Amino acid sequence: MKSIYFDYAATSPLHPDVLDAMLPYLTGIFGNASSLHAYGREARNALNRSRDAIAKHLGCQSSEIIFTSGGTESNNLALFGVMQALGREKKHIITSQIEHHSVLHPCQELEKLGYEVTYLGVDSTGRVAVEDVANAIRPDTALISVMYGNNEVGTIQPIEQIGEIARKHQVLFHVDGVQALGKIPLHLSMLPVDLMSFSAHKIYGPKGVGALYVSKHVPIHAYQHGGKQERKRRGGTENVAGIVGFAKAVQDAVEELDARVADLKQLRQGMINKLKNELGPIGEHWVINGHPDHTLPHILNISLVGLDTETLLMNLDLEGIAAASGSACTSGSLEISHVLKAMHLPENVTLSAVRFSVGIGNSMEEIDTAAQKIATILKRTRM
Repeated sequence: MKSIYFDYAATSPLHPDVLDAMLPYLTGIFGNASSLHAYGREARNALNRSRDAIAKHLGCQSSEIIFTSGGTESNNLALFGVMQALGREKKHIITSQIEHHSVLHPCQELEKLGYEVTYLGVDSTGRVAVEDVANAIRPDTALISVMYGNNEVGTIQPIEQIGEIARKHQVLFHVDGVQALGKIPLHLSMLPVDLMSFSAHKIYGPKGVGALYVSKHVPIHAYQHGGKQERKRRGGTENVAGIVGFAKAVQDAVEELDARVADLKQLRQGMINKLKNELGPIGEHWVINGHPDHTLPHILNISLVGLDTETLLMNLDLEGIAAASGSACTSGSLEISHVLKAMHLPENVTLSAVRFSVGIGNSMEEIDTAAQKIATILKRTRM
């Protein structure tokens, strides 16, 4: 039985071209980029070229890119680094209830340290209201942190409008861009954004490497202490091979953006159309969770009303289909998603939600097969 992978929002396979770019730095070119001898200089040159390439493709300056171990560290560095740099006079943070746990949990830790956090609600599509952001700003607000596109339901937030409000009130604005990279055009110097987090393994790059964009005017303290790497903003020996792979993945994601997005949209819509054919109109036996228009092209979150998530995922797995119940960081627990809770969806919807996320390895034939399997599972379990 051929397996079908529909969990690209959790991670993507390493692209062969990315692996080819990395291989020399996994074998012969092994120097520490901080060493002064020839081995170190060779590694440093690769690091500098990678940083320049990423900055070029994301529309920012090389000095504004900090390499990290991935999206979680980037989010933590943004929150802790900015709040510590600004001091206690600015102690208020604004975020949303549907953020990734790598934003929500640091916010909770900052509350324990005496900072104050406002967790904004969302509407039934998972979208933050711009006026709610404006109304939450206080004289002591230091930072707003809102993700670009949600990793569970795919809803895209009004980032430009929120950023304009932040600029108007002289409040820094951080965006979790992990799911947006490679799915939405990004030109950082033209966006009203001060910090943005990225991760390589969501765009066919290696795991364990990512970046935080920090605009040159933003003060930030190191969160990980040790050496003086990354302009003293993030201690630790740089993962040169991973960073080289990240740079290649970013280059491909940006240069092939239009074609990739078109394919993803076709796959996502194909799944919707096929499910309509197999299950009937949306609303009777199944619903789509998330915004109908402002959505990432690769994520489709559905609820098969009356069938619990665990049963569906187990049956899908038996059929060779890999899907998820939400964030890869929490899906193993099979708890009700905090995102769906925040959207105030009916309980029978939240208890039956499953996320399908497509990628460049998928085909329409796989979409057809999956939809047929879902219909079969639904009929079998409801008999």
